[in-house]
Amino acid sequence: MYKSFSMELAGRTLTVDIGRVAKQANGAAFMHYGDTVVLSTATASEKPREGIDFFPLSVEYEEKLYSVGKIPGGFNKREGKASENAILTSRVIDRPMRPLFPKDYRNDVTLNNMVMSVDPECSPELTAMLGSAIAVAISDIPFDGPCATTQVGLINGEFVFNPNASQNADSDLKLTVASTREKVIMIEAGANEVPESKMIEAIYAAHAINQQVIAFIDKIVSEVGKPKHTYESCAIPEELFAKMKEIVTPSEMETAVFTDEKQVREENIRVIREKLEETFADNEDWLPLIPEALYQYQKKTVRKMILKDHKRPDGRELTQIRPLAAEVDIIPRVHGSAMFTRGQTQICNVCTLAPLSDAQKLDGLDENETSKRYMHHYNFPSYSVGETKVSRGPGRREIGHGALAERALIPVLPSEEEFPYAIRTVSETFESNGSTSMASTCASCMSLMAAGVPIKKMVAGISCGLVTGETDDDYVLLTDIQGLEDFFGDMDFKVTGTDAGITAIQMDIKIHGLTRSIVEGAIARCREARMFIMENCMSKAIAAPRPEVGKYAPKIVQIQIDPAKIGDVVGQRGKTINAIIDETGVKIDITDDGAVSVCGTEPVMMDKAVKYIKTIVTDFEEGQIFEGKVISIKEFGAFIEFAPGKEGMVHISKISNERINHVEDVLTLGDIVRVVCLGKDKMGRISFSMKDVR
Repeated sequence: MYKSFSMELAGRTLTVDIGRVAKQANGAAFMHYGDTVVLSTATASEKPREGIDFFPLSVEYEEKLYSVGKIPGGFNKREGKASENAILTSRVIDRPMRPLFPKDYRNDVTLNNMVMSVDPECSPELTAMLGSAIAVAISDIPFDGPCATTQVGLINGEFVFNPNASQNADSDLKLTVASTREKVIMIEAGANEVPESKMIEAIYAAHAINQQVIAFIDKIVSEVGKPKHTYESCAIPEELFAKMKEIVTPSEMETAVFTDEKQVREENIRVIREKLEETFADNEDWLPLIPEALYQYQKKTVRKMILKDHKRPDGRELTQIRPLAAEVDIIPRVHGSAMFTRGQTQICNVCTLAPLSDAQKLDGLDENETSKRYMHHYNFPSYSVGETKVSRGPGRREIGHGALAERALIPVLPSEEEFPYAIRTVSETFESNGSTSMASTCASCMSLMAAGVPIKKMVAGISCGLVTGETDDDYVLLTDIQGLEDFFGDMDFKVTGTDAGITAIQMDIKIHGLTRSIVEGAIARCREARMFIMENCMSKAIAAPRPEVGKYAPKIVQIQIDPAKIGDVVGQRGKTINAIIDETGVKIDITDDGAVSVCGTEPVMMDKAVKYIKTIVTDFEEGQIFEGKVISIKEFGAFIEFAPGKEGMVHISKISNERINHVEDVLTLGDIVRVVCLGKDKMGRISFSMKDVR
């Protein structure tokens, strides 16, 4: 049965069609927000997947280029692999919804969002987030929802909800908040040094709007929602836990897991696992459950000690940061490098500078963003956690971590006019034991400063964790969580910023939401920690950006020419500009407004290229003196090339003060001579004199 539902959301109409399309999916919502159209579907397998100990959820966000009137490039003319924006959007949909599915659910679930039309006034990403929530809510898939999502911008100090493309371009804040009826369940933000108090205000303004959307979803579910299906629980039997505690007592488990050395803890657990496997070797029902049961036993042990005794696995205080170390210039010949270490988490970041022509070109649905001048890439090899695995390139996690660190530093980068470079930073994870993305932010900041990028302020990042009890008031916040506290805890709340405010947030949780006191406490704790990191570690390695780019970095000289002269510099089919490049070895970029950037590593060659360009765009007047090369000799004179593609003639009578019979008596091909401009001859050619040079 086809039904349509509508509500006004941030001044635009949101319409959801149910039962109109994709009827064989467990749930399908045909979303219309303005002229943006997204088909969101939710499907689940009939039976659980065997042999796994996790919930197999897949989230896809498909950007169809026909939605913005484009045909894909390349020979294939089909959409290729997901763009970075599509991957990040999938992650933002996944993160708030995953904790709302049953923890013991092992059926495969796929949430698919297909963008079919894009209205610049209405975000397709937001439409997909709402569509996925509605598709699951009306389906028969078990889900403890509904949930809703709102985006927030900040323009001239005022909040803008679900901003359009042009508002996003002017906004000091790009915030996405997901909520259930009672609590906030996901926060993602990029901000231009927004103060903590303003960020909290924005989060809860979005939370209030989410309640309106949830009421709308409740109405849809009440009319067209399906009863939730039963499923085969994969929970560990309580009898197995009881028997395990007889073999490995809680005090023995506590001794095994409470150490600051990750390798020691893993060895302790390995010994316990072998002991349990030996004990249950003849029990075919329980033996396959040992890995998951042991994981949960560790989790309960760690959570109990943190929550009740405020005792962390490595012995730190709740607010204590692990040992810090920072250094710069550890990699020779690169343009900038830095290494940041926090406990057993270590990141080496390398910065590379290039002309703006090397900026990344983007081919996506956003018409306003066609290139990216600053790129941050994050790599997470298996050796960083002591594992062996073939590298298959960056996965969604690596792309997400790289985007977070990139977002953290964008607000402090100089403008293109101030620093006309494309910038790439690459974070190599040498060692990982918790929150490498925040270490990546710190290392990237120092690497940029070491490379001579005049960033406006220092940026640092830290993660805050959480362990909760039975009530909302029973919780413990943990500064600088390590891997074990992340795995067994309830929250990974990452915040980056300067001393003035926040530049990025990414919050992941495993529970059904956070109270306001937890959100405020985590943000305050992160500010305190990042200030400590900047003052006591980063600033001691490098306190400010270097005044100049490094020895091996390309240098850039900018000049301004008359836009009408661009064609003269480029020449027919690029002949002139290519001749300058071939002779000098520089790179030349010219914008439509006549801004010319000359990039190279040899100052002499750069000066030569600039001189050529200035010569080409000069209006030739009598009395100007040039230096040029003899490129052709005729009976009546010689032709002098004074810039690539530009030449003039010296008549034989103007070569020497003395009479000569042949040009060759004085000049040879390739000679470099100084000439003075006499204007243009009857044929319109530039006329030179050698003998009248003063």
